[in-house]
Amino acid sequence: MEHILEVRNLNVYYKSASKSIFGKASKKQVLFDINFDVNEGEIFGIVGESGCGKSTLSKAVLGMNTLYDGEIIHHSVKPQMIFQDPYSSLNPAWTVGRILREPLILSGVKDKNELTGRVNDMLLRVGLDETYARRRPSQLSGGQRQRISIAAALIARPRLIIADEPLSALDVTIQAQIMKLLLELKNELGLTYIFISHDIDVVYQMCDRIMVMKDGHVIESGETEELFSDPKEAYTRQLIEG
Repeated sequence: MEHILEVRNLNVYYKSASKSIFGKASKKQVLFDINFDVNEGEIFGIVGESGCGKSTLSKAVLGMNTLYDGEIIHHSVKPQMIFQDPYSSLNPAWTVGRILREPLILSGVKDKNELTGRVNDMLLRVGLDETYARRRPSQLSGGQRQRISIAAALIARPRLIIADEPLSALDVTIQAQIMKLLLELKNELGLTYIFISHDIDVVYQMCDRIMVMKDGHVIESGETEELFSDPKEAYTRQLIEG
């Protein structure tokens, strides 16, 4: 199966407030020797408790953290991100229409008719009508904001989407709707997802393969059904058993 992303021997560091004995800013290692592949068309889950390094890893893959060594090999255009908190990731001063036009303009689309058409098409794909283009984020419910966040990530037609805790800010009923929407969009548009969550049950429902992380390390990984039926590590069993 064709890889859309390969990560090899990845170590990620943060700058530390303290300095070394030579007066230089020191660095703290937060991810340790991370290795994994993501196959085209799959949903690859990354699961672990808060602080295990999931979001740090996603930022490294997106190029938002440049203090690392190892290899991050993309076999597609730059991936896009669906964030945990849609309200903070959407510009409150902009209308939904402007929020969705911006990634298109940055990708080189200039024709006004094409911009309007693609914005309206994407709104329909996420279950909203074109009147939402005139609203601002403050005029939307939490579920609607997450739909706009998804639309903004998809509108420039990336092949790889990183969804970082996309359900955790939503109530259970809305979570189920957004999970269904993500799966429908994956099938319609031929997408690949990296799906990041602390919720092992959600990861089980969504993902083809799972990688378990703890304290900046990969604990184990494998096919979802195999990992759930026969976990090799005590930490993975602990997550599954709740």
